[in-house]
Amino acid sequence: MSSQISEIEQEQLIEKLQIFKIHGRDKRGRKILRIIGKFFPARFLSLDVLKKYLEEKIFPRLGRKPFAVLYVHTGVQRSENFPGISALRAIYDAIPVNVRDNLQEVYFLHPGLQSRLFLATCGRFLFSGGLYGKLRYISRVDYLWEHVRRNEIEMPEFVYDHDDDLEYRPMMDYGQESDHARVFAGAAVDSSVSSFSMRCIS
Repeated sequence: MSSQISEIEQEQLIEKLQIFKIHGRDKRGRKILRIIGKFFPARFLSLDVLKKYLEEKIFPRLGRKPFAVLYVHTGVQRSENFPGISALRAIYDAIPVNVRDNLQEVYFLHPGLQSRLFLATCGRFLFSGGLYGKLRYISRVDYLWEHVRRNEIEMPEFVYDHDDDLEYRPMMDYGQESDHARVFAGAAVDSSVSSFSMRCIS
């Protein structure tokens, strides 16, 4: 990750994009930390600013009770939204032990073939504390509702669009088709945030 804007601007960008948001609960009543991968502006954030934001704004709000993470991987591109392996490891190592111990599940929505292969080969070595064993791959939004209370979670519209594409183009699940025209249309900083949907309620 590299920083091209001031620390204050970086913090404001994280807030504006709502990359990290604590809301909703899973079927076991645990708080959910939702992370939208596509909104992550890896090219503009420094690792120090990100760690500081998590330490001051996110970890204290999780409290001392068990919680789950919902990571939405839809539309993530390595060149735009991926912070890098070393950065991921540094972020993970910076999580306080009590917070790490309280993390019970990681729901990984729309993982894709490359993500599965990477985590299968490197996940156990990169992440200590049994994190790899807490991963739950979720290939469709409908399957997510088997684990998460659907009327408590907002999803961006592009997540549902990707689900629709997977129904008609199932080979995308296996990395044999891409969807650059729709899902990978760029990590738009301003336009993506306003496209939330509450279709999950219906």
